[in-house]
Amino acid sequence: MKFNKNKRMFLAMYTAMMSAVMLTGFASSTEAQEQSAVESEASTEPSDQEETLDDTQSAGDVGTDWCVSQEVIDVQSGMIENVKIAAVEAKIAYEAKLEEERRAAEEAERIAREKAEAEAAAAAQAEAAAAQQAAEKELLASLIFCEAGNQPYEGQVAVGAVVMNRIKSSSYPDTMEEVIYQSGQFSPAMSGWLDRVRANQGYTEAAMQAAEDALAGSNPIGDCLYFSVGGYGTRIGDHLFH
Repeated sequence: MKFNKNKRMFLAMYTAMMSAVMLTGFASSTEAQEQSAVESEASTEPSDQEETLDDTQSAGDVGTDWCVSQEVIDVQSGMIENVKIAAVEAKIAYEAKLEEERRAAEEAERIAREKAEAEAAAAAQAEAAAAQQAAEKELLASLIFCEAGNQPYEGQVAVGAVVMNRIKSSSYPDTMEEVIYQSGQFSPAMSGWLDRVRANQGYTEAAMQAAEDALAGSNPIGDCLYFSVGGYGTRIGDHLFH
C-alpha cells in the first residue's frame, strides 16, 4: 500500500516536472521566435522605408522634371504660335498697305487723267470759241465792208452795232450768222457779194477794226435796228439809223 502510494506520488511529481519543462521550453521557444520576428522586422523596416522613400523621392523627382519640361514646351509652343500670328498680321498689314498704295496711285492717275481731259476739253472749247469769234468777226467785217466800206469809221461801227442790236432783240435770230443771212435783210448776203469778200478776206483793216469795236460793245446809234440811205433817223455819213 505504501509502495503504491509512493509510486503514485512519484508519477505525479514526474508528470508535473515534465509539464513544467515542456511549458518552459515552449515559452522560451515562443519568446525566441517573437524576439527574432521583432528583430527581423526592425532590421527590414528601415530598408523598406528607405526603399519607399527612395521610390517616392524618385517618383517626385521624375514628376517634377516632367512638369518643368512640359511648362517649357508650353512656353515654347506659345511663343511659336505668337510668332506665327505676328507674321500673319504683318503680312495682312503689308498687303493692306500695298492695296492702299495701289488705290492711291489709281486715284491719283484718275485725277490726273480727268484733269488732263478737262484741260484738253477746256482748251478745245476755248479754241472753238476763239475760232467762232474769229469767224464772226470776219463775217461782220465783211458785211461792214460791203455795206459801209466807203463811209466814215463811225458809220462802219454803226452798221456793226445794228447787227449786234438784232442779235439781242427777241424779234431776230440769236446768232450773227442767222441775223446776217436772214432772208430779205442785207442785200450783200442775198447777192453773194458778202460770201466772196468773206472767202477772199477782201475786207479792209478799218472794217475789221469796226467789227472788233462793235463786238466789244461800241454803239453810236443806241437801239436802232435798221439803216438806209433815205428816210429818217440818225444820220452818220450817207446812212440814216433808226
